[in-house]
Amino acid sequence: MEDIHQIFSQFKDEFPEVHELNEALGKQIHENSGPLDEKTRWLLKIVISAAQGHKRALFTHLKKAQAAGVSQAEIKHALLMLIQTAGFPAFMKAYAVLKGDS
Repeated sequence: MEDIHQIFSQFKDEFPEVHELNEALGKQIHENSGPLDEKTRWLLKIVISAAQGHKRALFTHLKKAQAAGVSQAEIKHALLMLIQTAGFPAFMKAYAVLKGDS
């Protein structure tokens, strides 16, 4: 997948070795560290990003989840789960990112 955020491209250019190590760790954790299926892993990343208020990460994880076959209904359900744990404002911020209104 292409770089979605210009600042990430700049980071990769300035710190290529750190980027390579970070990518390898992320791939290891995402793909080889447990029994969760691909869609579940992306849904978790979406909700974690949303709960932490990381809009860039949330936007990226939404795009990657959709590319992996996660449906809009699954994403919306995952985001709704934020309301009881992270609060309605966290849900609304994440929902705005999903709707392209962030």
